[in-house]
Amino acid sequence: MAEATLDVGKLYRDTREKLRLELVTSNAGFDRRIDESDWHRPGLALAGFIDLFTYSRVQVLGNTEIHYLSSLDDARRLEALERVLQFDLPCIFITDDNQVPEELLKIATRRYIPVFRSNYATTIFLHILSDYLQHIFAPKTNVHGTLVDVYGIGLLFTGSSGVGKSEIALDLVERGHRLVADDMVIITKKGEEILMGEGQEISEHLIEVRGLGLIDIRQIFGIRAVRVHKRIEAEVRLVTFDPGTDYDRTGLDEQKTEFLGVKIPLVVLPINPGKNITVIAETIALNQLLKEVHGHHTPREFNRRLMERMQRQERTYLRQLKTRGFLDKDFE
Repeated sequence: MAEATLDVGKLYRDTREKLRLELVTSNAGFDRRIDESDWHRPGLALAGFIDLFTYSRVQVLGNTEIHYLSSLDDARRLEALERVLQFDLPCIFITDDNQVPEELLKIATRRYIPVFRSNYATTIFLHILSDYLQHIFAPKTNVHGTLVDVYGIGLLFTGSSGVGKSEIALDLVERGHRLVADDMVIITKKGEEILMGEGQEISEHLIEVRGLGLIDIRQIFGIRAVRVHKRIEAEVRLVTFDPGTDYDRTGLDEQKTEFLGVKIPLVVLPINPGKNITVIAETIALNQLLKEVHGHHTPREFNRRLMERMQRQERTYLRQLKTRGFLDKDFE
């Protein structure tokens, strides 16, 4: 699993326009590390309670904090700011276009703590900041495979090198589906049960076809044939057909695979000459849609009908036995 790293300088460069940031100190302190995906509003710390002060997080001062500081006389305001800024804070954000208290600016400059200001309301600012930090610190892993959006379902094709993942993806693109990533898929866990997949930036929208080389899907098929990222909803594991292996014939017992603690459906698909894997891949996607959107599980429905028929036949047989009554006459 890849470990996220973030410093104040990268945060500023990545979110400067999105968060409408204005740097009000120098860039000294841009190398300060940010190790948490959460932010903190230091209202209680300014008021004097620092026992549970999470100073390792980025600090956000909104209207409440700035108005509180404005209500203090000069001596008490300086005391409150000295109390908070004695800690090794990563950086400070001031929202709602509030003026930066002069005492805060002096102390932060002296301690090389970057201070930024935004004209966004605090609620909007925190929403955008949280989304960015959650993305940066979300668990990630790399998987050798190919990710394709098929009918809106993200299918992750995996298997040994040379089994045909890229060729299947190329065929699917030609049939109107969309390539997300080939060869290496970066999987990011969002929330508790969502896996998002994307490709490496350097090889974005490229496919490697053995004997042909690298081809640019976007340049050849157009923008409609690619997308930057897609939720992964099923893994299709391609394997070479083995006559001695007992493959699933009914789909009644759904197999699962797991990435970053999230389980998704797994389809183990044997490859042999003459098998139309592309059409089967489309069917896998449509079948997944049938389950997710309409709640229809074909193997379970078939099993239910089969059980009902067996029960009807059993009841019919018992009625026939009762009608004959031969058991009562058989004294042998």
